[in-house]
Amino acid sequence: MPDILEVPIADDLIRSDTEGVALLASRERATGRLCFPARTENDTRYERMVLPRTGRLWSWTVQRFRPKSPPYAGPDAFEPYAVGYIELEGALIVEGRLVDVAFDALEIGMAMRVVPLPFRLADGSLRTSFGFTADEGQGA
Repeated sequence: MPDILEVPIADDLIRSDTEGVALLASRERATGRLCFPARTENDTRYERMVLPRTGRLWSWTVQRFRPKSPPYAGPDAFEPYAVGYIELEGALIVEGRLVDVAFDALEIGMAMRVVPLPFRLADGSLRTSFGFTADEGQGA
């Protein structure tokens, strides 16, 4: 089975390297405006960039009930999960799942870092998305 980082959920979203997983964005050449996820590389109006891997929790919520299907295609035994907005320093705010952190430990301003998040498609194939987890090495 290939490493999940070799099969991203979408093109122009994430990449893996020796430091882990990184989010890809585009900077509009004319205005400097950042766009996430990245635009296709053949769009010459933009230049590709890697976003900072760390940031601060800007806001968050907990999804406590199973979303309607479709579009939700997850397991029948639904488990609540946290979703947050992470302010990536000097860049922009990105929404993502919050993983491996207790709901009652979440605090606005806490240090977060991007991590790979396995995602199983409806056909059973595994892809890699991204999430955020507490960055224990950084203070709040």
